[in-house]
Amino acid sequence: MKKIKLGKSSLTVSEICLGLMRISESKLKDNTNLVKTALEHGINFFDHADIYGAGECEKIFAQVMKSGDIARDSILIQSKCAIRKGCFDFSYDYIISSVEDILKRLNTDYIDVLLLHRPDTLMEPEEVAKAFDMLHSSGKVRHFGVSNQKPLQIELLQKYVKQDLVANQLQLSLTNTGMIDSGLNVNMQVNQAIDHDDSILEYCRLNDITIQPWSPFQYGWFEGTFIDNPQFEVLNNAMAEIGENYGISKTTLAIAWLLRHPAKMQPIIGSTNANRVAEVCVASSIYITREEWYKLYIAAGNTLP
Repeated sequence: MKKIKLGKSSLTVSEICLGLMRISESKLKDNTNLVKTALEHGINFFDHADIYGAGECEKIFAQVMKSGDIARDSILIQSKCAIRKGCFDFSYDYIISSVEDILKRLNTDYIDVLLLHRPDTLMEPEEVAKAFDMLHSSGKVRHFGVSNQKPLQIELLQKYVKQDLVANQLQLSLTNTGMIDSGLNVNMQVNQAIDHDDSILEYCRLNDITIQPWSPFQYGWFEGTFIDNPQFEVLNNAMAEIGENYGISKTTLAIAWLLRHPAKMQPIIGSTNANRVAEVCVASSIYITREEWYKLYIAAGNTLP
């Protein structure tokens, strides 16, 4: 597994991350096998959120670490907070209490990365800065980032926050390519030219913020996977053809397509199937050609200007 630097931090992370949103649906022995398989294939970075399984996923991960005899200093743990029922909350009190609860559930003294989960339009950046300073100085959180934020939202936050924001989780897959589309269709009067994200892809590259693509196999808003889906026949035919050239599955190729981008992204895979995780990890050793990358992009229903 190749390693990359996470943003401007000192962390060296696996270029593929295992997301643990669904482990509350599996048995402890299966989850232990899942995490051990990920480690065996070079994944050292694990993504949580306080809302995953209403907190149960973090508790289960603590049990997995114990049952699997996994040393805390052998892995990197990321979690997220700020989503509450009916609102988002970047207040000082909520961030602090959320992290205290995260640490308790994970049975650890610190987490390596804390992300603010989606934007809060009522954010008072001074409060976020105060919370980050307290968490950082106490050693409870070592690095910070955001999710689903635009450039000016990050700029506003970074104006007050002393710590570098090292990551931005954004939805990106072969069939969710808005942040790529707008950059290719500049000065065009087509739908793909609409910039919904304020050039967040280029902004993150300019500012050394690692993009963490989530739902890399999904289309739409959790509408299902595009792999072997008859709605995406052209894409699947192209994936089968290119995958055969490398002796890899479509699942592996979907991640290899993301890793081929020079932004040095860190895709988050959320499978609870250990064999599927091992299959995906092969993508780290695959480097598709420029022509193959664009062929897949076009096969997904996109056009070039």
